[in-house]
Order: sequence, then structure tokens, then C-alpha cells
Amino acid sequence: MFPFKNSKFSKLPSGFFLEINQVPSPEELNRLLSRCNSETYPSKKLVIALKNSFCNLSILEESTKKLNGFVRITTDQGLNANLWDLAASPGDYQEKLLGVLIHHSLAIIKTKLPGCSVSVAAPPIALQVIENEGFIIDPDGIRTMAFRIR
Repeated sequence: MFPFKNSKFSKLPSGFFLEINQVPSPEELNRLLSRCNSETYPSKKLVIALKNSFCNLSILEESTKKLNGFVRITTDQGLNANLWDLAASPGDYQEKLLGVLIHHSLAIIKTKLPGCSVSVAAPPIALQVIENEGFIIDPDGIRTMAFRIR
């Protein structure tokens, strides 16, 4: 279903590591989202979202432990899995970091949530990356809808 084996996004660039167990603070995540020109959230709501996510993946810089990439997975544990807040710091590695996040998210979903359909809310910079990882952009003209909770 997804091209896992020979993906160019299976490995991180040198100097970064993938963190699955430790969730970033709302402040750290909002700083990253802000650097990426993405929407930020009130800290209280972000804490709830992070806590209720199925899984959160972060990419940290080895030397500084600075958050450089993030995505969270939500699911109904049956039919659907969703990737939210996909972000990677602008710069030379942005596309690579986005690809690693998507690649490893899909691997987790394939292993722990087999049979789920997967959707992703992605910034324009990630569109080519998600197509490379097997997604179809707006299949059959289906567009996503969003409701902003403030």
C-alpha cells in the first residue's frame, strides 16, 4: 500500500534523532509551528490534543535538543488515522525532515493500526513529500474541511 522499503525518507540527516516517547511542551511546539508559518494554539488546548493523540513524533537536534520537526497521529482505532500539525524547521533539511516524519508515521500506522485509511493535514511545502510516500492529493476531488476551535 505504501512504499516503505526503499524510501529516501527512512533515515534522518546526521545530527538529528527521532523521539517517539517524549512529547514536546506546548511552548516548544508552538515555537516550531510559528517558525513554519503554521497556526499556533493556546497552550491548554495543545496539552489536551497532545495527551489525546495516539502517538507524537518529534525530530530533535542532537547537540541542542531543539525541536526541528513534529507530527501527531490521531485515530478512532478502527477505520481512520490522521496526521496533524506536520511541521519541520525551514532550511536545508526541511523536506527531508517532513519525509522522515511521514514515513515513520505510516510505518507506525501500518504496524499498529492495519486497515486504517490515512489522511494528513499538510503545509504546501510537504505536498511533494506526501505524494512520494504514496498519498493521493484530494482523491476523487475530495477536499478536507477544518473547524477552528479557539
